[in-house]
Amino acid sequence: MIRYVAIILSLLACLSPAIAQQTVPDLLKSLADRDDLKSLKTVIVAQEGEVVAEEGYRGHRPSQPTNIKSASKSIVSALVGIAIDKGLLTGPEQKIAPILKSDLPSPADPRISDITIGNLLSMQAGLGRLSGPNYGRWVSSRNWVRFALARPFDAEPGGRMLYSTASTHLLSAILTKVGGKSTLTLAREWLGPVDGFRIDAWSRDPQGIYLGGNEMAMTARSLLAFGELYRNRGRTADGRQIIPDEWIDLSWQEHTNSRFSGDAYGYGWFNRQIGGEDVHFAWGYGGQMLYIVPALKLTVVMTSEQDGPSARTGYRDALHGVLANIIDTLKAD
Repeated sequence: MIRYVAIILSLLACLSPAIAQQTVPDLLKSLADRDDLKSLKTVIVAQEGEVVAEEGYRGHRPSQPTNIKSASKSIVSALVGIAIDKGLLTGPEQKIAPILKSDLPSPADPRISDITIGNLLSMQAGLGRLSGPNYGRWVSSRNWVRFALARPFDAEPGGRMLYSTASTHLLSAILTKVGGKSTLTLAREWLGPVDGFRIDAWSRDPQGIYLGGNEMAMTARSLLAFGELYRNRGRTADGRQIIPDEWIDLSWQEHTNSRFSGDAYGYGWFNRQIGGEDVHFAWGYGGQMLYIVPALKLTVVMTSEQDGPSARTGYRDALHGVLANIIDTLKAD
């Protein structure tokens, strides 16, 4: 009897690699049956630039535009890096007050002169948060830029992380001023050479400035194209350098940490270990995720319904778990 059990176990061990080679599409299909993933709309898995599997759930398709929420902060970060490369901005240490002087409060807190481009990118401006419970008041104001700059300081510039969509919106205003065009036009011009990249819709403030860091509609496939640009160190598939290579490093470098999740945060990107690998990811409300795993040449997009928070409910952690399953499956292949 023991001999037969040993033989069966041996046969299963021989079969497991063959099974693993086919499990990425099967894994994605199986997600439809999980109660904790009922908000999931689409998943795309690409390795070495090739789509391994993609799946839509409950009538959704990867070709449909969806609001990527705060995942758009990573796109604004990319535009800042390109603006620096083009000489429109001097670098992350550039002070923002001279650029936004027409919207500064009077009298202004002296610390406002210390805020840098880099502080906005890493959520270390120090100004009171305008995400979460304060978001509605902010977007109901007549001038979003002035409202954001008039917020009292809750920390010193360059100090602790205060996650605020207003910080990214200030970057959109800065890009509009130094670029002489709307942020959407700049995005279409500068990221236009990226095959498959497209912004379908984007909300604006009362002054016509596109909302940096929220309310941007893209398809999952378009978000994948953007992720592939970062995975390829800022280069398109045909080798054209769109984002400076050093900007990728600065974006993924740890500048601060989220007090909510403990994750490291760079310039519009979170960093953590998932499935035993270093992962860089963009994260939008409701579970809009763009994951990049450089060691595995892996890019994964997940889009979800936008009607509920993903952190407090554990849904974000469930999505991290799906990525871990994908990583384990690819490693076994």
